[in-house]
Amino acid sequence: MGAAVKVGIIGCGNIFPQYIRGCRLFEILDVIACADADLSRAQARAEEFGGGLRACSVDELLNDPEIEIVVNLTIPSAHAEISLAAIAVGKHVHSEKPLAVTREDGKRVIAAAKVKGVKVSCAPDTFLGGGLQTCRKLIDDGAIGVPVAATAFMAGHGPEDWHPNPSIFYQVGGGPMFDMGPYYLTALVHLLGPVRRVTGSARISFPERTSTKNPALAGKSVHVEVPTHLAGVLDFQSGAIGTLVTSFDVWHHQLPRIEIYGSNGTLSVPDPNTFGGPVLLRQADDNTWREIPLAYSADVGRGIGTADLAYAVRSGRGHRASGEMAYHVLDMMHAIGEASERGLHMMLESSCAQPIPLPLNLPTGKLDE
Repeated sequence: MGAAVKVGIIGCGNIFPQYIRGCRLFEILDVIACADADLSRAQARAEEFGGGLRACSVDELLNDPEIEIVVNLTIPSAHAEISLAAIAVGKHVHSEKPLAVTREDGKRVIAAAKVKGVKVSCAPDTFLGGGLQTCRKLIDDGAIGVPVAATAFMAGHGPEDWHPNPSIFYQVGGGPMFDMGPYYLTALVHLLGPVRRVTGSARISFPERTSTKNPALAGKSVHVEVPTHLAGVLDFQSGAIGTLVTSFDVWHHQLPRIEIYGSNGTLSVPDPNTFGGPVLLRQADDNTWREIPLAYSADVGRGIGTADLAYAVRSGRGHRASGEMAYHVLDMMHAIGEASERGLHMMLESSCAQPIPLPLNLPTGKLDE
């Protein structure tokens, strides 16, 4: 394996604790520094998590010669800027989702990495957890026959009752599609491969929202700039047809997260925003659903994608949460909204390789070499 890869994290907000804990599960990763536009926030995180973690400015982190991978946990509108800055100084990057807000910026990130000879990976990495890896094995092993269709639903009533700053979810780069769509679309690409065309419908159902979580913002209106209910149809290159709904306009429902329908049965896929199960299978002649034991560990967290990137850096192999897949997901998210505006099917300009499954029986804290 070689020496551990030294990592610096930029962005010390709500998702930071999950990443630092997740990265520390893997012996190939050594997180040595954290930075934030607000240095005091980075200092607080360094004190909170200890273990030799030091706080520094963003420029100091980017110019630290020891750091090989930058984990970009900034807000979506800053993803491209920070990723490009890291690439410019020769760092590999793992970015939170989405890869960028615009297609143009997403292309710039991928192109810059190729020029500098560095790798870009992107969240979500939940498809590397035990639940979605087990689902992939079942499909590859023919448990449901040939996949013919899929459904995916993410429905709730928005983040204003739990997030301290919900306005960012209703600005450009937010909304249910850009916030949660990457989990569902990445899971579908992992399970069924890339998509060739999409169509969809979208609307802003409520132009104003009311913040309730943060006492300082309680009762204040949040202006909605992006669609909050989107329904899409996905034509996969394999021939399967997918239906996707993402919504911040639903109070209650009894919908599945993801289901894959095959010529010989149905697979019920766990929440793609988690790393575990349950995985449920019902084949054509079954009288009931069966819960399938996970074939892979679910005892991982956000950080497994960074670890996979680190193994790729050390070995020269490809990595699974690739920038190309993240751009394909970004392209799909934009195309669904554009299809609604234009009343068309949208042929996708992008594609990607379907991620290679993880090998079975991985020891704790390691991935394949």
